[in-house]
Amino acid sequence: MSILVSTNPAKNYEVLGKVKISTENEIKQKVKLANEAKAYWRSLEVKGRVSQLKRLVEEISLVKGKLALLETKEMGMPISQSRLDIDDSIRYFQWYLDNAEKYLSPEVVYQDDKIFHKVFYEPVGVAAVITPWNFPLSNFVWGAGQNLIAGNTVVFKHSEECPLFGKQIEELVDRCGLPNGVFSEVYGDGKIGDILVHQDIDLISFTGSTTVGKYLYKVAAEKFIKIVLEMGGSAPGIIFEDADLDAAAETIYSNRFVNCGQACDALKRLIVHESRFEEIVDRLSRLIRSKKVGDPENETTDIGSLVAKRQLELLESQVVDAVSKGAKVVVGGKRSQGLKGAYFEPTLIVNFAPGMRVWREEVFGPVLPIVSFESETEAIKLANDTKYGLGSYIFTRDKNRAERVAFQLETGMVSINNAYYLQPCSPFGGYKESGIGREHGKFGFHELTQVKVVAMEK
Repeated sequence: MSILVSTNPAKNYEVLGKVKISTENEIKQKVKLANEAKAYWRSLEVKGRVSQLKRLVEEISLVKGKLALLETKEMGMPISQSRLDIDDSIRYFQWYLDNAEKYLSPEVVYQDDKIFHKVFYEPVGVAAVITPWNFPLSNFVWGAGQNLIAGNTVVFKHSEECPLFGKQIEELVDRCGLPNGVFSEVYGDGKIGDILVHQDIDLISFTGSTTVGKYLYKVAAEKFIKIVLEMGGSAPGIIFEDADLDAAAETIYSNRFVNCGQACDALKRLIVHESRFEEIVDRLSRLIRSKKVGDPENETTDIGSLVAKRQLELLESQVVDAVSKGAKVVVGGKRSQGLKGAYFEPTLIVNFAPGMRVWREEVFGPVLPIVSFESETEAIKLANDTKYGLGSYIFTRDKNRAERVAFQLETGMVSINNAYYLQPCSPFGGYKESGIGREHGKFGFHELTQVKVVAMEK
């Protein structure tokens, strides 16, 4: 029997538990059950599905503390941030439930004296939902929540880095008494995900790396089925000469270093007007030095560990590459001393060169390269100098310039002056190699349905 071993990256990779890897036959059986259940799940209509799924939100709420601690242990997120992730996940799921009828109910789009057209949003069928490890509960809610409410049955695979959390999700769903086959879970690494997407499914919903997303896009094309992809990011942050640095510094810190920098839309490249460059580097350096790196189970810890040793080694190689090409490390730049596990110091890098991996690749860890610019045109060019296009951040007191620049950034989301763009009602997704489709709000619901127009006489 093949097993996944869950380890604690913040406690020298101590073993937390084991989970059996799903076999191909088990995966086929779960997809078969999902296909058998989809007609009944669809027949319940939105109101019926919402009624049943409310129980899941209640079950999650009852074990919030347990879930937060498990997130912290399996992937190194500071416990205070894990609690926020759990609460935010519940908020998103509740919003989906509260607004589903509004956005999934039939709507009249045309009428004249004799006829009218009514648009219906119908389930697609069986969804294979694959999510990463960085926000274990949010990723489940974002990936599976709207699918289930829209009427799709779900076969779900969580990351191999958090199998115990995946098991906990399955147990919570089981307690709700959903019809057999509406939700099931498979366990394993990318090979298991590959087996899953080659089964008799109708939709792929994937959150993860661009490399895997591109592969899945080809799989979906061969099967000629729908796919929603939320992939990597290398979000630019632009600081203009008139920016309020008192407000900007804290926002930049949190948008880069929360969850040890392991977020797809984190601010990963800072582009600063030359007149404010030294000042922002100094402010961020002092801010970083004031933060505590350590045991994520400790309430006073600001930055915990990375999720795994392989992630630590990748980040280390990206920083070494930058230094070898002339970059200067202002703060950090190495593994945290005296801590056993996947710890890396929060790092600032200056002396940018175009070929550096920290600029070209997605950096999933607490490292921030900073580069200066002279003109607005140059800033926009630097911001768009990436294959990614998920989030972006602008800091300026000039509202006209803020809007002008926002419309030239090749990203799906833009934050201006500390405004938070993540809300369950607003679309989440990116341009270029950051993905296809959108999550959340009416946009997410409609991505996961078939749209049908019925013309009828009055």
